[in-house]
Amino acid sequence: MESITHSVTLDAEKCKGCINCIKRCPTEAIRVRNGKAVIMNDHCIDCGECIRVCPHNAKKAISDPISMIDNYKYKIALPAPSLYGQFKSIRDVNVILTALVNIGFDSIFEVALAAQNVSDHTKDILPEARALLSGPTISSACPVVVKLICVRYPELLENVLKTIAPVELAAIAAREKAVREKGLKPEEIGVFFISPCPAKITASKYRIGYDGVVIDGILSMREIFVKLLPIVDKIKEPMKLSVAGARGIKWSFSGGEGSAIDESLFVAVDGIDNVIRVLDEVENDKLSSVRFVELNACPGGCVGGCLSVENPFVARARIQRMGLNLSEENDTNTIDENYLDPEILYWQKTPESGYPFLIDADRSTAIRKLADIESLFETLPGIDCGSCGAPSCHALAEDIINGTALESDCVFKLRERMSTLFREITELQEYMPPPFREQGRGQMINDK
Repeated sequence: MESITHSVTLDAEKCKGCINCIKRCPTEAIRVRNGKAVIMNDHCIDCGECIRVCPHNAKKAISDPISMIDNYKYKIALPAPSLYGQFKSIRDVNVILTALVNIGFDSIFEVALAAQNVSDHTKDILPEARALLSGPTISSACPVVVKLICVRYPELLENVLKTIAPVELAAIAAREKAVREKGLKPEEIGVFFISPCPAKITASKYRIGYDGVVIDGILSMREIFVKLLPIVDKIKEPMKLSVAGARGIKWSFSGGEGSAIDESLFVAVDGIDNVIRVLDEVENDKLSSVRFVELNACPGGCVGGCLSVENPFVARARIQRMGLNLSEENDTNTIDENYLDPEILYWQKTPESGYPFLIDADRSTAIRKLADIESLFETLPGIDCGSCGAPSCHALAEDIINGTALESDCVFKLRERMSTLFREITELQEYMPPPFREQGRGQMINDK
């Protein structure tokens, strides 16, 4: 599989070797070895759950520094709509967008506007997609969900809506607009996304379903919030920059995408544990009556990303309030078709998938190892205590077969081995060689 540098990283100096992270990781991508957590890059999907649960702040998301914008002649900000819900005293989206201009950006291109384009496209292709599929169509908006499906539910990849993410669509259109309107060369333009989560940071650098990078830098929403906070309250007459409607900004929370495509029979689920439960049901054909499934790994949707600042439920309420102040005409706004090639709306390729390929790149070797893992797993206690440094007994079996752990790492297997050794030592203590053996005592161990 493609080698990826992930946004989620470990600060080993802060790590205390506790097992909070390994128990919460949905893809069992973390182990504790030699007193420190280790993140397995080929298993990680950048969901950020380890960042949320680490009591020592040893997990963090790596983003680009805002100083990076100075490398470009013309700087464009792509604010995620979840940014709008981070400020408690702001009711006008234009205040936040004006503040972005004040900190150094030359123009703003709303991801919410691109979300409205994607919504219209999804609405158009859903009938055909439903006719071809045996189960519900699954949204591709959350990169964590797409990666999770690739790793744990590869057979459901055909149900995933193979459309471009709104942020990527916004980046392509923003650059093309600047080239045409400002007469700039593409390389003179810096396009920067303000991200609420590490998954979108990684997905922007290693695009899902596409080749090539369209975003020049990804900035942490938390860091941008700190820069905007002292500015927004001072803006009395904001510039009229926002053109997206409530339909677009509602993509920032769970249920927003489903309502934007005007789908009457859809399920919106947020939180990685709930996502897994729903995917289990889709895989087992228990949701055949549902036509569209919107899944968000973060609690509450993108407003609950671990790079956001505000409580996700409070942020959602603020965004809903902002939507009431937006013109209904804005809901019909979309990106100028002159800036878009219709073909870019579709995936160019299907992502690599399948758990066996995480075991070994060679198919036959992977199948053999899987059989060995299952056989070894049957001999383990199956209580998933985490004392071995792996999140589950099955994960430990995988590590043992791959040569990164020992069977004695399991405290229960070690106790069994020690009990056996103790019994053998006791028998040896009672052993007497033949010349000194009383009749009926001290016979050879093997004779007993």
